[in-house]
Amino acid sequence: MTNIINAERIDQITTFLKSLNIKSKRFSEIIRTQNISVINDFNQAFIHSSENKIINYEKLEFFGDAVLRLAASNFIEKKYPQMSVGERSELRAQIVSDEWLTKLGKKIDIEKLIIQGPKAIGDENSKNTIIGEATEALIGAIYKCFNSIQEVNLWLDDIWEEDSENFLKAPYKFKSKTVLQEWCQSKGFDLPVYKIIELSKKNGDPNRFSCDIFIEGLKESTASGKSHKQAETNAARVLIEKLITIGKF
Repeated sequence: MTNIINAERIDQITTFLKSLNIKSKRFSEIIRTQNISVINDFNQAFIHSSENKIINYEKLEFFGDAVLRLAASNFIEKKYPQMSVGERSELRAQIVSDEWLTKLGKKIDIEKLIIQGPKAIGDENSKNTIIGEATEALIGAIYKCFNSIQEVNLWLDDIWEEDSENFLKAPYKFKSKTVLQEWCQSKGFDLPVYKIIELSKKNGDPNRFSCDIFIEGLKESTASGKSHKQAETNAARVLIEKLITIGKF
């Protein structure tokens, strides 16, 4: 089932696809000719279920999840052939995470293409989730063009190269709670205790929650965030950076 789109929408989608700067002749040809069948697939990748319960990005998102993991595995194999399977899994988890997808979606400004129903438009809490999901659906649509991950890797490899290097240089910035737990265990300490206080009731407030971390009964760091998870992650990162500074990490 296809969704009829007008010339203005076709131009909007092809302009967006061109901005991705995927260095592929066959992908460029799709953009140049404005292949309507393919453009319809991409249009579907930008439709939220609140707008259309039948034609939306959910199937492409599901598909894109598998494509993303395969393309990331392909990148890691080429870039880090000596890396162990465990290390590969850890790195891949970072470069295909929901947070990473949302960051990528914001970088390419995918939000301007997304069509949502009134309820979703007014829901600030789901904004980042929708951006990440649409980005994953976009990846599924790119694969669907050619039944190949080639274009996905041509697009994402350079981005992954920078992001993976940042992760490998300072993994604690990306998985601070896990790293802090491992540090405590290596020192023979009990696991960190996280205590959350809600400072405001406002959705989207970057300082809505405050988190204190206690190690062996002593408060060692405090940080805030817009969610429980973010506050805990920020507090763990602050503590690790403190431990590095004083030479205990």
